[in-house]
Amino acid sequence: MKTKISALLLGTALTLASASLAAAQDKTVKIGALSDQSGLYADLGGPGSTLAAQMAAEDSGLKAKGWKIEIVSGDHQNKPDIGTTIARQWFDVDKVDVIVDVPNSGVALAVNNVVKEKNGVYINSGAATSDLTNAQCSPNTVHWTYDTYMLAHTTGQALVKAGGDTWFFLTADYAFGAALERDTTAVVTANGGKVLGGVKHPLNTSDFSSFLLQAQSSKAKIIGLANAGGDTTNSIKQAAEFGIVKGGQKLAALLLFLTDVKAIGLETAQGLNFTETFYWDMNDQTRAFSKRFAERMKNGAPPTMVQAGVYAGLLHYFKALDALGGNPHDGVKVVEKMKAIPTDDALFGKGEIQPNGRTIHTAYLFEVKKPSESKGPWDFYKLVGSVPGDQAFTPLSESKCALLKK
Repeated sequence: MKTKISALLLGTALTLASASLAAAQDKTVKIGALSDQSGLYADLGGPGSTLAAQMAAEDSGLKAKGWKIEIVSGDHQNKPDIGTTIARQWFDVDKVDVIVDVPNSGVALAVNNVVKEKNGVYINSGAATSDLTNAQCSPNTVHWTYDTYMLAHTTGQALVKAGGDTWFFLTADYAFGAALERDTTAVVTANGGKVLGGVKHPLNTSDFSSFLLQAQSSKAKIIGLANAGGDTTNSIKQAAEFGIVKGGQKLAALLLFLTDVKAIGLETAQGLNFTETFYWDMNDQTRAFSKRFAERMKNGAPPTMVQAGVYAGLLHYFKALDALGGNPHDGVKVVEKMKAIPTDDALFGKGEIQPNGRTIHTAYLFEVKKPSESKGPWDFYKLVGSVPGDQAFTPLSESKCALLKK
């Protein structure tokens, strides 16, 4: 009897060991690049984010080690229900391991819940809401590139300290706009400023005239644009038509991308202050990557910080898989390994992923150049200053993330 039991236990042990070994040796990974492929955020993410994911897979060195990496892309159309439907299809049917990009905070927060439920990995580069690593944090999520807290505490704070002590907000009417207005309001009031009012506008609207008239009549020194992409470019262009800046008020582009400046034009955009965590022309390493990227983009554009974040975030994910010796297909386990390894890449430099999933790296305050200062088709920014990551992003002591209580 003892011999039979011993044999059974040995057999069970061998089976478990074999299963564990098989899991460790599984070198397949499938990536889902979920973005706005055709709407107001397509230029800052979209096909460029899919390309960034492909380049990360190529540059990871994993294929030479026997890994099979597959990339699929999807268009969430800025609708949370479409985003979650795609995410569920990817996890349940297509066996996707990790979802990247996901601009639009409403979609991002909805997908965040699906990834946690399915125990996948979520590396968000495109959405801004700081709630992803605060009230709605998840053990499966890494928020890589930027967030509303960082934007508020760099651009917002700099403008208040420069004398812009009265504000009126033009806010996109969804989760991102609400978070950006909330976080910037906190900074303005904490630094002695005052918010005189605000107005919410529909996502992807074409006519800002009534909203801009309200902002103009408020007499606020700063009109804070709590929007992004096509909404930002349209509001800035129409503000120029109304002569708002010439009338003495200043526009605060709280979130501005390289592609936005291109769409607006330097003549109109010159002098705008804003914050990014990546710019293609920062150093030799960013220029080298951006040259390779632009050569593969149909429009020849260098990467936005969102697209750069997709690349860098995935490179770090691949480092974690390599360190694990294989893909365990266990999102929490992989994200824990990502947090355990310091971040270090050519685009964002050295940093870390905090326990709440927030990636910490330097933020840069830029100003849009005058047309006479630009030396090339994408030479748009001049560096004004920098803020270390531990000062730019939410301090852990202020985070509402439940993971920090464990």
